[in-house]
Amino acid sequence: MRAALYDSYGPPEVLYEGEVPVPEVGPGQVLVRVHATTVNGGELSGRAGKVRLVTGFRFPQRVGIDYAGEIAAVGPGVEGWREGDRVWGFMGRSFGSAAEYVAVRPRQFSLAPRNLTPVEAVSLLAGGTTSITGLRDKARLSPGERLLVRGASGGVGSVAVQIGKLYGAHVTALAGATNLDFVRDLGADEVFDYRTTHPSALGGYDVVLDTVGTQHSAFRRLLAPGGRMVAVSFDLDRLLASLGYIMGSAVHGSRRVRFFSGNPRHELFAELARHAENGDVRPVVDTVHSLADIANAHRALEAGGVRGKHVIQLG
Repeated sequence: MRAALYDSYGPPEVLYEGEVPVPEVGPGQVLVRVHATTVNGGELSGRAGKVRLVTGFRFPQRVGIDYAGEIAAVGPGVEGWREGDRVWGFMGRSFGSAAEYVAVRPRQFSLAPRNLTPVEAVSLLAGGTTSITGLRDKARLSPGERLLVRGASGGVGSVAVQIGKLYGAHVTALAGATNLDFVRDLGADEVFDYRTTHPSALGGYDVVLDTVGTQHSAFRRLLAPGGRMVAVSFDLDRLLASLGYIMGSAVHGSRRVRFFSGNPRHELFAELARHAENGDVRPVVDTVHSLADIANAHRALEAGGVRGKHVIQLG
């Protein structure tokens, strides 16, 4: 089958479309024919070798963490699923969904939203599950609270704005100048250009959702007493300092920075699917690429200014 691969760490040019065996379906697994996946920030860091102590030195390596498609085969011991079911989900803590097939367990997917195409659906997955976990479970965002979303036009931020409004918050969005109208249309109550707006000019917030990973201390100071900051990205150029600051916030001061590494399961996918079917959140697709265009998709995400997701369409 076709899959996106790379044989060494480096820039987007190391990526190529190659051939690998179709995964065997073991007990308790299903085989999913992938119709679409997306490019996520963690993959850029992995491909560039910034977390090579985690990703290791065995090549070729794979990319892709999310998928939307249909079940092609059902392994022994799997009940309640059948060939042809339209599903969406995550690989777990591994890469490999930028391929024609993946073998996964039922806890790693749910039925996909009935009203969305695979391209539309997969654009919601990472941002939607991260936003629900960060805002509802980690920050416990309440109606009427003031929420600041950094990186509001990106794959996570564009959904976080919508989830924040769904939860009844007053949402302020930080994005690039060319995307201010875009995030306002997503439901943001206030929008600011991150390049020309200093954090000190923003006022106070009950919750800050940071998808950027830099200047944690500057944005933490915006929190009201009892405020919560959820960071879903590290500053990988200053990794130890970034990690140290987040861990130290749990000890010093009342305004704690919470961080989590997403590994969503079936129940969260199903909840997000209901929100999509109810019209609570809408997909945001920046550009659709072919698998052979995987290097350009990575390059486009690295360039910034993205609106929603870069999607890889396979079928």
